[in-house]
Amino acid sequence: MALDSMTMALLAGELNRQLADSRVDKIHQPSKDEMVFHMRRRSGSFKLLLSARSGTARICVTQEEFENPASPPSFCMLMRKYFSGARFVSARAVEGERLIMLTFSATSEMGDTIKLDIAAELMGRYANLVLINSDGRIIDAMKRVDADASALRQLLPGLMYKLPPRKDSPVFVSRTQQVLEKVFAFDGTVDKALLKCSMGMSPVIAREIASLSGVGDTPASKLTDGQQRQVRRAAEKVLEYYHNPSFTVVYGHDGMPAEYSFMPLSQYRGLESRSYDSLNRLLDEYYSEKDRAERLRQKGKDLHKLVQNLLDRAQRKQIARKEELAQSEDNDKYRIYGELLTANLYKLEKGMKSVSVENYYDGSTVTIPLDPKLGGNQNAQKYYKEYKRKQTAVKMLTKLIRQGEIELEYLNSVAYNVASASGEKELMAIREELHGAGYLKYYKNRDKKQKPRDFIRYTSSDGFLILVGRNNLQNERLTMKTARGKDMWFHVKKAPGSHVVVMSEGRDIPLKTQNEAAMLAVHHSSLKGSPKVEVDYTFVKNIRKTADLKPGMVIYDVYESAPVTVDEKVLAELIRIK
Repeated sequence: MALDSMTMALLAGELNRQLADSRVDKIHQPSKDEMVFHMRRRSGSFKLLLSARSGTARICVTQEEFENPASPPSFCMLMRKYFSGARFVSARAVEGERLIMLTFSATSEMGDTIKLDIAAELMGRYANLVLINSDGRIIDAMKRVDADASALRQLLPGLMYKLPPRKDSPVFVSRTQQVLEKVFAFDGTVDKALLKCSMGMSPVIAREIASLSGVGDTPASKLTDGQQRQVRRAAEKVLEYYHNPSFTVVYGHDGMPAEYSFMPLSQYRGLESRSYDSLNRLLDEYYSEKDRAERLRQKGKDLHKLVQNLLDRAQRKQIARKEELAQSEDNDKYRIYGELLTANLYKLEKGMKSVSVENYYDGSTVTIPLDPKLGGNQNAQKYYKEYKRKQTAVKMLTKLIRQGEIELEYLNSVAYNVASASGEKELMAIREELHGAGYLKYYKNRDKKQKPRDFIRYTSSDGFLILVGRNNLQNERLTMKTARGKDMWFHVKKAPGSHVVVMSEGRDIPLKTQNEAAMLAVHHSSLKGSPKVEVDYTFVKNIRKTADLKPGMVIYDVYESAPVTVDEKVLAELIRIK
């Protein structure tokens, strides 16, 4: 990505303008490598995001909404201790580095005004946030670095803060001609030469200079005078945009953002691009979707692992039960053995290991194994007991396998709910559900005042309210308590998904609304994205539930099914009620 030292310098300039005269009002830590400063000034309030996440590290003013953990992490408490009420002073980019120093003026415990710095080191997988006091010593770092992790530079409380080690190359912005002279002596392509011979340049800008100059893969050391002039003009054009930026995002063929820069990127021909008037807004929109997914993945990681372990265990139990059932299904053989031995007691003597008798059921000769320690009648009773034991086992195993199928279906639905959860509240609801079902032993709702999320609500094109459950407990509440007999119920066939109910209010539901509800059933299911999906639908009055069923599982015998192909344009036009 293009978060190089040039972009950092532009970002620092924007932050100085946007954060001027602001104070820190609140501080939150939504995830282990993100901090959110709620800033306030006379004209209003806004949020400053400081992310040290590998791959999406950045600082920007953000519009994103965050769900915070019930208990703030220790690093968040430390930040609150030092920065609550602190006044923003300045943002300064370190030349040639992907690093911004944020300076604040705060009040110490003794009432003195002190200066505090946050070094936002936005260097890929080494990204970090470091708190520095007025003496230049480290108060703490979001990711501590000891001697085992790095022999060159440690980031530990009490140590003097040092800038990251620098390579011995000129900075492109301030020493452009010196950089180009080194480039023209380099035995490699122009883009690689620019990265090797300069500091503060990203690969995308190096490629852009090579693209604008049109020199292709010609080694930089073998460029003609004319080609060198083209490279110089391309470098000058980059500097012009650096001083008068035109922030741009390029989108791939899949519609997802692929690259961004402070200038238009000619190297991505044929792809859509979008301009932004603010680097902060560009960064916020570019990274927010990726961050939301990663944030939720972190929070749901333990829950996903728990459900997967439960699924694996349930599947192993089912396999063992089915194998045992297959071994028990020949139980009729033992009844016949017992009857034949009883009918031929006169042939049996103690000490015999087997006996051959006529099977009067089919006229064949059967050899029956015997226990030599037992008499004839005792051997017959032994086979009768084995027959009854296996007969009981078949009944029990058949029941257990049925229960196991229900459990597997339920756990698959929970796994889908975890994967499709859109926030911490939904993950907490799933934990509560698993606790109630006996799968999660140790669980405590830390925020009992927090109301559970409501159903997802849509309005159809005909004006009907469509409700969608977010998890199994909501599905059950929606179908068995909220919905009424003439409301229409939808669910994908034989796959995990949400219950979808069209609230009829006593009216006939038009076919168009039924189609929209069926599309929503596919959209909110594990089969989302499939070209054609079977959807079951019926009136709510035809749905019932028995005591042995898990949360969200229902029975319906009277229903119809229809193949559904989701039209994304139709879904986009449905009104989602917030």
